[in-house]
Order: sequence, then structure tokens, then C-alpha cells
Amino acid sequence: MAFDPDVVIVGGGSSGSVLAARLVGDFGAKVLLLEAGPSRGHWMLDLPAGYMKFLASDRFLEFHESTPQRALGGRSLIVPQARILGGGSAVNAMVYMRGQPEDYEAWAEAAASRDWSFEGLLPHFKAVEGNAELGDPWHGKEGPLKVSHLGHHNEVSLAFLEACAARGIPLTDDFNGAAQAGAGFMQHTIDRQSRRRSSVVGAFLEPLKRHPDLRILSGSEVRRILVEGGRAVGVEYAHEGQTEIVRAASDVVLCAGALATPLLLMRSGIGPADHLRDCGIDLVLDNPAIGANLQDHCEAPVVATLRRGLGYFGQDKGLAMLRHGVRYLLTRSGPVTSTGVEACAFVTSGDGARADLQIYCVPTVYLDRTVTGAEPTWGVTLNSCLLRPKSRGTIRLDPSAPESRSNFEPGYLDDTRDMETILRGLEICRSILRQAPLSDMVVEEILPKASQSDGEALRNHVRSTVKTNYHPVGTAALGTVVDARLRVHGLDSLRIADASVMPTIPSGNTNAPVIAVAHKAAALLR
Repeated sequence: MAFDPDVVIVGGGSSGSVLAARLVGDFGAKVLLLEAGPSRGHWMLDLPAGYMKFLASDRFLEFHESTPQRALGGRSLIVPQARILGGGSAVNAMVYMRGQPEDYEAWAEAAASRDWSFEGLLPHFKAVEGNAELGDPWHGKEGPLKVSHLGHHNEVSLAFLEACAARGIPLTDDFNGAAQAGAGFMQHTIDRQSRRRSSVVGAFLEPLKRHPDLRILSGSEVRRILVEGGRAVGVEYAHEGQTEIVRAASDVVLCAGALATPLLLMRSGIGPADHLRDCGIDLVLDNPAIGANLQDHCEAPVVATLRRGLGYFGQDKGLAMLRHGVRYLLTRSGPVTSTGVEACAFVTSGDGARADLQIYCVPTVYLDRTVTGAEPTWGVTLNSCLLRPKSRGTIRLDPSAPESRSNFEPGYLDDTRDMETILRGLEICRSILRQAPLSDMVVEEILPKASQSDGEALRNHVRSTVKTNYHPVGTAALGTVVDARLRVHGLDSLRIADASVMPTIPSGNTNAPVIAVAHKAAALLR
């Protein structure tokens, strides 16, 4: 390769793309960005509603299947992760959420640095944000990542918010402002003018696509990190059927995500010594924290059928889809400008002062593909999503095939306190359904049945329906694996700058915090 980079970045998702663009554009570094997935997605992914067509497809997603989960009666779950340039920002539901300022106190404590507090990260959130509706002191308006409210709100979402207000949940216009608690419409990473997805590819990489100091190689599977004399000097990767080696003059930075990053470390001999020995891998650095501390938001549903014609059921097929498509092309309005998940509520289920649940309103019957019990129809799904799980999981290599398989233990509900919080969330969901005007739309609660109020019946419902909210973090955390400058303890020139470094999960969707971490990481490298 006639390209000698200063920095090699492994993973071209949200974090890797932002980091590469900033290192090249702001700091004059020479960067090679390696991404395992394709460089381009389907054109429908650019439409706010288009991502839903690919949720069950492995075209741009890698599906990580868990081992049977003890707390779920032996169920195995699937957690998808993006496999495309742009990562989650190219395929996700585009929700823009930062979490609660208190979340980052744990980060600052773990890093032993106030730079990782909310006050320390707020300038990075604002620098990347180009918000069409909100501004100072909490928001940026000039950043490359476009943020706006959706162009269409379904009548079921509107009724949900009115029902929340009737139940005593205050309404809010900004979940990322002075306080998160309340119910309202979520902002999304969508350009308000074009009503198209704002991904990190368009926002950060496209302006640099001809820059001589940036090389992007998609379809590149990194196999191991090369370590010499206690220093990461490069990586070995497969590209177009060939095995290649590239050396970095300065740093190797891992941005492959909370599941792939620890696996790559372990395949490179960096991780728990006993586990690596079992896998037949020569030890480079012993650190049992690598692959541990896995956290993810998980959720369980309350599903109700609605009067015929209400919600989004059937609107993505046949004549309805054609009608909505024409409306979008002509006016940039209508259901195509919605992600289908428009409103939510952050609520406190117990005695604490902070919201511990996010209640999503989905104006259709929406279940994980591993879940049965409700057929698609006109309906509404309210998901009780756990914001700060007490349970912890792990990801490890499979000793029988360490080069290709993993043992993935998300640990959902292993801590019984998580089950109790989700159960309280289900009761909140049901109480919202019973408030007008939403109650006037409901025909029947079908999952769980309205008659199911017994504690054990509801626990069985949770065990059989709980699913990921697609936010794994924490497997190479600040403090235990990396220091405040994101340097891996015990090795020179190796850093991590993705969701792996989050010691605790933010109280909300994680794409915006991942981008803020990457934006901060660029300054730490240079």
C-alpha cells in the first residue's frame, strides 16, 4: 500500500468516521480507516422511514446471538450491530439523545478526570450538532450533524402524549436540555430541509472524500493488532481475499463497537489470561476487564390493538406505500418523514429522583423477531425500557472456534432489581393506555392480556418478550481498560474510542454520546 498513515482506525462506524474526519480535517493527521462492511447502503436508508425495511436483514447488520440466558428461562437473544461505513448512524432509528448529566459523573469518577463529566463533554456534543430548532445553552446549531424534529407525527403518538399528560407526566420540548424527565417528541439526526438521514458519512466523511491524507478501505476485516515491544505498531487485515499488514506511525485506535472491539483485543492476545490460554492464544497483556462490564438497554412491551385504520400498520405496503412515497417526493412530508417511533416518556418508577425508564410509543404491533404472541395488526406498542440496568454481561471468544465465534452473555435481568423496575414500567404503560384520548382508540390489551395482573404471570411475560434496545456498551471501560486519554493500560500507542469505553450506560439512546466520545478522542490524540 502506497500510503503510510499516522493513525490506523479500526471500524468506520459513528465513532471511527468522526474520529478520522477530525484528525484529518482539524489536526492534519494522515489516517487509514478500515471498515469491515460496505461503503454504501441502500438508497432507502436515507429516508427516515426506510431503515425499517432492513431491520431483519443481515445486509448491513451483523447479528450477535447470545448463549441461552439463565434469567430468561433459557431464551437466546439476538443483538444486531451495524456493518457498514457510518455504522449505527447509517442504519439506526436516528434518535438524538444524550442521557442525563448525572450519568457522566460515573465517567468522570472512573477516568479520574472532570474532562469526562457532562460539563466536560457538553462542548463536544454542541460542536458536532446542527440543530434546526434548539440552540444555546444546551445545543449547537452550526455543527455538521443535522438534528431536527420529525416531519410527521402519527395521531397515535399525539394521543400518547395527551394520555401521559393526563396521567401526570409533564410534557417537554427538549429531552437534551435542562432536564430529561417528561414526555414529548424525540429529535432525530435528520436534515430538516431535505428530510433525509444525517449520517456521519454525509456529515463528516463526504467533505473529505478527496483529501489526500484520508484513505478509507471498506470490506476490510481486521484480524489482529500487531504489538512489538509493548507498543501497538499496526494491524493485520483481510481485504479482497488478501492478507495485508499496515503499520501506524503514531497510534492504532479501535472503534469497532462494544462487541467487536473486545473480541479483536482478545484475538490479539490482549484480555483475560486464563480465557486466552483456553483459546490457545498467546498472551500479550492480561486484563480480565476486557469483555466484561457489558451493559445494554433492554425493554419489554405492552401491546394493544386499536380501532381499524389507526397507527402505521400496513402503511409500508401496496397502494399506501406508493401514495406516501409520491407525497414525500413532491412535498417532503407525510409518513416517510417519520421513523415510526416518534414519542417517548422518561419516567421515575420508584422513589429515586432520576428517571429510570424510557417508555417508547410505537404506533403498531412491534415485537422482536424471536417473540410470538401478537399478530401484526392495527395497534400500539408501549415499551418499558430500562435506562440504567444493574445487570452486567460479558463477551468472550468461543474456545472451540476463537477466530470466528464468540460466547455472548448479555446478562439481561440477572440482577433481580432490573426485573422489578421493568415490571413497574409495564404498570406505567398500562396506566397510560387507560387515559383518554389513547384509551378511546384501544380495542384490547393483547400482550400481556389485560387480565394478567398476577406477579408471576407478568414476570413470565417479561422473560419471554424482553429484547435489546440496540445499545451495548462498557466492555473496555474507562478506568479498568483505558485511561482518561483513552490509552489502553499496559500498551503504548493503542487507544479505544467507541461505546466500549463507557463505564456505565447513558440514560438514553447511545449514538450521540458515541459521537461526542469520538470528537473528544481526536483532541486527545493530537
